[in-house]
Amino acid sequence: MMKGTKMKAKRQQSKEKLDYEVGSENVFSDLGFENSEEELLKSDLTAEIAYLSKKKKLTQSQTAKILGVNQPRISSLLRGRLDLFSVETLMHFLQALGQDVQIVVKPKPRNRKLAHLSVITSSERPSTPMAAKSRF
Repeated sequence: MMKGTKMKAKRQQSKEKLDYEVGSENVFSDLGFENSEEELLKSDLTAEIAYLSKKKKLTQSQTAKILGVNQPRISSLLRGRLDLFSVETLMHFLQALGQDVQIVVKPKPRNRKLAHLSVITSSERPSTPMAAKSRF
């Protein structure tokens, strides 16, 4: 294929309209997960654990030792197997990594129909949900 033909094909592709839906702030809800709020909470906690392990330059084995589990459990966690971990366990993991964990309960804003769960961190970690990074 000649160079000019490739350029023309690229321009035509870029003009095509793509079908997509604008998602909510919760990818798990968008995908139809039953407990989407809890899944997002677990994802955020797991992302923070992964960030802290990377920041401290820990191997999976070193992280496992600190958290009191075996290396395969850490591998499962970092691969997004959120179903294997409770929110409580993930909070304990964060404490073992030297983090304070606070739970704040407050009224939802009037302009929002439902109350929700969220994680607010003080780290420099980008707030990309684990699900967005995971392969399905």
